[in-house]
Amino acid sequence: MLSRTADHLFWMSRYTERAENTARMLDVNYQTSLLPQSDAVAQVGWQGLLSISELTGAYTERYGAVTARNVMNFMVKDEQNPSSIVSCLGAARENARAVRGALTTEVWETQNQTWLEVKRMINSDVFAADPSQFFEWVKFRSHLSRGVTVGTMLMDEALHFMRLGTFLERADNTARLVDVKFHAVQSDFYGAANERDQEYDFYHWSAILRSVSAFEVYRKVYRDVIRPERVAELLMLKSDMPRSLHASLNEVVNNLVLVSSNPEGETLRRAGKLRAELKYGRIDEILATGLHAYLTQFLDRVNDLGSHISREFLVSNDG
Repeated sequence: MLSRTADHLFWMSRYTERAENTARMLDVNYQTSLLPQSDAVAQVGWQGLLSISELTGAYTERYGAVTARNVMNFMVKDEQNPSSIVSCLGAARENARAVRGALTTEVWETQNQTWLEVKRMINSDVFAADPSQFFEWVKFRSHLSRGVTVGTMLMDEALHFMRLGTFLERADNTARLVDVKFHAVQSDFYGAANERDQEYDFYHWSAILRSVSAFEVYRKVYRDVIRPERVAELLMLKSDMPRSLHASLNEVVNNLVLVSSNPEGETLRRAGKLRAELKYGRIDEILATGLHAYLTQFLDRVNDLGSHISREFLVSNDG
């Protein structure tokens, strides 16, 4: 396969996944902001969103003070923000258009229709009228895109590069989410003594789980009150949790094996090593040595892995 074609397919999937992840985080933050809470707590939530996406500087430059309305506008419809939902869906569609011949009609039409529809919804203020409904729609279109891809594409290199893009992006996003949200808890890490803090902890951890569709999964796996260390374990180390770091790296390695001509190549070695650490890691050891340090290093390595994939298989631009 031409490296340029692989590059467009890889980034088409990354941008679609990024739009969905942004919608998930915004939706949970929006829902949480409707709960009784102080302005200061609400402010921390919106600042955390910008921090997760490394957009604090770009936001401040354009909008100044952090407000719920401005953060939502910046992360949903500001086309000057390359990570906004509209920008991501536009970039996904442009990458799809560039390799139209490599896609099935259903995959192309799904991408194209998503882009046309999101422009209509933004222009007609559907988003402003009901943000949660809009975020559900973005998630649904991403699910549809993945389903149509798996259901209609030939199981060849094109599909493998699309899957690579999806799961590399997902690993990056889940790591950011866990890192920032654990940092946001001001009370003692293992749950606070007083009742008010315990109640805040419950809503905080529930919100994190809901943002990655893991609330029911947590209940099924642990059958217990929501504890921070178990949230971290579920989202990082559980291979059967679809959005966990371990599950994402499993998919990255499996698809790399399918496109790699050299089973001992550096890209595959790095991906395999990262997966092995998640496979054999224990959450108590990670917490003992520092969750933030671990996740910061993980993000650096995922970014490095993306660079190696680009150098080995794709054209040299970074999307």
